[in-house]
Amino acid sequence: MRRWIGRLGVLAILVAAVMILRATIFRPAPVSVDVFAVERGRVENTVVNSRAGTVESRLRAEMSPGIAGLVAAIPVKKGERVKRGQTLLRLDDDEHRANATLAERSVEAARASEREACLASERAERDLQRARGLFDRKLISDQDLDAAETLANTTQAECSAATARARQADAALAVARATLAKTVMKAPFDGVVLEIEADVGEWISPSPPGLTLPTVLDLIAPEALYVSAPIDEADVRELRAGQPARITLDAFRGQEFDARVDYVASFVRTQAQQNRTLTVEAVLLAAELPANFLPGLSADIEVILDARDDVLRVPTYALLEGDRVLVVEGDRLVSRQVSVGLQNWRFAELLDGLNEGERVVTSLDRPEVVEGARVVVEKTIR
Repeated sequence: MRRWIGRLGVLAILVAAVMILRATIFRPAPVSVDVFAVERGRVENTVVNSRAGTVESRLRAEMSPGIAGLVAAIPVKKGERVKRGQTLLRLDDDEHRANATLAERSVEAARASEREACLASERAERDLQRARGLFDRKLISDQDLDAAETLANTTQAECSAATARARQADAALAVARATLAKTVMKAPFDGVVLEIEADVGEWISPSPPGLTLPTVLDLIAPEALYVSAPIDEADVRELRAGQPARITLDAFRGQEFDARVDYVASFVRTQAQQNRTLTVEAVLLAAELPANFLPGLSADIEVILDARDDVLRVPTYALLEGDRVLVVEGDRLVSRQVSVGLQNWRFAELLDGLNEGERVVTSLDRPEVVEGARVVVEKTIR
């Protein structure tokens, strides 16, 4: 009997030793986790574009002189800011200036001929009135009166024809001056020169009939920039003009630009093998933008549908399936059910289930981060 009692005592000591070893030397190392302390702040409900959008300008002019000619001067450079009315390009104008001068002389000659013909018409009209008086007193014959009337009508017609020729000369002068004006290309608005596709001494050739001349200078107004982007059809009912928005660009990482939705397309666009989308445009509200914030850059629109300030929030990526989170209590992870309100890709509003300051695990991409795991906090996310 004593022998069995001794054996049981030894067994108990061995079991206790194993448990102590498991709890000390062979105890699993705690899992390092990142946490976020539940805080108060702003939470938004937003919609973002389904594919990258593009920076556009409501004032953009792809310009050409409109006539063929030899480039005589380009007094601006690519990237230069210009004012409305400033000369951007000049063609050699010798021929067109000579044509305008010739048209001016033609006008002078036509006006002189008009004055001569109309003076003759006035004289013939006076002679006709005298002839009628003489005819009434039986002093001239019917043939003399007919001759006076014919002369008056003829000179009146010549006066009208001379007036028409003078107007025709005026029109020809206007055409010549308009053509001469096309040799000087001026900025239609304040802007920035994006591209110059011509050189001094280069001949700009006319295009085939029905086609315009190729663009030789591209001008945009940076102050009239907006972003156009497609948004999935599932969000159509949420969108309307006037909603606040944010613009982000790969070219300006870490920066956000305030904007406002000012256009929502009235039709859904369909493209092969892609979701149906709705085009949305948002204007930038900043008075000044970076110098290299230019049309053509890819950009994203985040439309703010609703927002609440001073509410409890956690990062959206800290939420597990079924609106659960893992909370650090002591050195263990505990699963907690929460109620969620507004949310977007950044933050989710907490209506119930957590208190301010409680630490929620955000590093959920490792299989060992599970309920009941022993953990040590490596970093607190801000």
